[in-house]
Amino acid sequence: MTRKYEGADQESLDLLKRMKESGIESSFDRYDTQQPQCGYGKIGLCCRHCQMGPCNVDPFGRGPQRGVCGADANTIAARHFVRYVAAGTAGHSDHGRSVAELLIAVARGEAPGYKITDTKKLFEVAKVFDVSTDGRKTNEIAEEVGEMALAEFGKAYGTQRFATKAPETRQKLWKKLNITPRAIDREVTESMHRTGMGTDQDYKNLIMQACRTSLADGWGGSMIATELQDILFGTPKPTRGTANLRVIKEDEINILVHGHEPQMSEMVAVAASDPELVEEARAAGAKGISIAGICCTANEMLMRHGIPLAGHMKMQEMAIATGAIEVIAVDIQCVMQGDEELCRHYHTKMITTSPKAKIAGAEHIEINDENGYEKGKEIVRMAIKNYPNRDKTKVYIPKGKKSDVVVGFSHETIKYMLGGKYRASYRPLNDNIMNGRIRGVAGVVGCTSSTSWPDQLPYMELVSALIANNILVVQTGCAAAECARNGIMVPEYMEHAGEGLREVCEAVGMPPVLHAGSCVDNSRILIACSEMVKEGGIGNDISELPVAGVCIEWMHEKALAIGQYFVASGVFTIFGSKSLVAGAPDVDKLLCEGLEDIVGAKWAFEPDVEKVVQLVIDHIEKKRDALGINEKKERKLYDMADRRALDAENLKTAYAGCELGIEHSHYKAE
Repeated sequence: MTRKYEGADQESLDLLKRMKESGIESSFDRYDTQQPQCGYGKIGLCCRHCQMGPCNVDPFGRGPQRGVCGADANTIAARHFVRYVAAGTAGHSDHGRSVAELLIAVARGEAPGYKITDTKKLFEVAKVFDVSTDGRKTNEIAEEVGEMALAEFGKAYGTQRFATKAPETRQKLWKKLNITPRAIDREVTESMHRTGMGTDQDYKNLIMQACRTSLADGWGGSMIATELQDILFGTPKPTRGTANLRVIKEDEINILVHGHEPQMSEMVAVAASDPELVEEARAAGAKGISIAGICCTANEMLMRHGIPLAGHMKMQEMAIATGAIEVIAVDIQCVMQGDEELCRHYHTKMITTSPKAKIAGAEHIEINDENGYEKGKEIVRMAIKNYPNRDKTKVYIPKGKKSDVVVGFSHETIKYMLGGKYRASYRPLNDNIMNGRIRGVAGVVGCTSSTSWPDQLPYMELVSALIANNILVVQTGCAAAECARNGIMVPEYMEHAGEGLREVCEAVGMPPVLHAGSCVDNSRILIACSEMVKEGGIGNDISELPVAGVCIEWMHEKALAIGQYFVASGVFTIFGSKSLVAGAPDVDKLLCEGLEDIVGAKWAFEPDVEKVVQLVIDHIEKKRDALGINEKKERKLYDMADRRALDAENLKTAYAGCELGIEHSHYKAE
């Protein structure tokens, strides 16, 4: 079942070996020095929420069974879980808040260098917020949309506007359970309050708050970030690019952008193409200026502009260790403090750009809405001036090939590819799930982590096995980056897919593994699931769809928030680790069994990749059985001639309907 990748990620291994030989410490070394890590903490039984602690509960019954305050294992583990979810929600939501503030500034003409790129998306989002568009200027609409989005974070009344995009059955369930997300900041604050000493001490009640808080991320902060970034920077469309450390250029000035908010990276990229700065680079002896991305910033830049992806989170050190990076500019999240010390072993300058994320020893050039382009130019100019300081004896750029990649599969793009401009819909996807060519869909998302060695590629093994079993895969985040740099996100990789999935990919011209963006863009997968329900034929709620979510290497609290909002939205979700609440069997049972009866989905924790594959397959087949679509039917895959004939027939129907005064949904004017 599992494919082996001989010599996989040899480039990273070579760079780590060179670092070791030079006496340079890596995150992998630091992980080793941390062993053995706290066993109580790993299973959720360490409480540090008041000064009477820290308290541990002995899972074997030989030691203390309660904290000083009397909190038992269930309360301690549930609080631990809720705080993870709250921290992850805060991270994604603060990202969304920054984008909302930028949209307002752009609309008011206060953010030189930025612009509104996708007015169609602006009008769509305006409908969600009940913002009138008739006879109004684009900037006027954008300002009100931005203000309405910003209000979602702290409004005194009501629930999240984007939650209305979920299927009606799901909305009714959330309302019945009282977990429809309210103001984003309120859910995070309430989670912190409930988990403090002496407040919520019912593990079931705590886990339901984790549901509501995570939904404030998925259908709130993350969705706001994604939708508003599309308005500002453009909704992604299929784009070819390259990935791997080989994208770093030996004869050019190299700038790494790393983090999550595209405000910084967009302006650095624009500045790097400024003719004046390009000429300065050539005068310094370089052939040009090269931008490459790390982590989710890389995903953002790759899918919108085709700017190369150097690597995922755990490759940030290896990229610096090439010795060819003039500047690494970072903003928020997933940036290692150890990078600053590593940069000092080379000529590389590390620059922080967000007031929320400074690093001791790094230079700080603050980028805000008003000065983005000028500060972007300042960063590029700093890289140009640093180029002559590069020590060629320390430069080692791996000679492995640059992997081609096709990215940019937003849910709008998927609809367009399946039906064209005038018939864009999920109908072909639903039909091919019903006829069995595609068994189901898996969202394979999440982090990478220094707890595993660079040549361990669990996402590659997982994704290859899933598509071989005719399961379409959608990816985001560092999970997507791992697969992108290993060459599987191209249409040609359909040769490794099962017969049914391969036929569909051939007809549509798409890869069997779809890159949907950065970690906030998991909200695109939520919308895609909702569209599948809306299209009909494979269930009346997300929980009835033959879909699953998987995160093999989770590292950041954001990943847990994502997993929880997928479960609370009705998607069976598997994490490739041992349960982080394993020390509290009742909480563990609630997450991995009980939630299915409450919200229609549950968790699973499984470190073995082959077992994860089987869990996904079994779940999808179970859902297919429940839908009654596992019966053998004659399968028909429409080629272009069939589709033209179908289009002609539908046009006749549409025109006939118009004559009768009937509006045909597929042919509404845009």
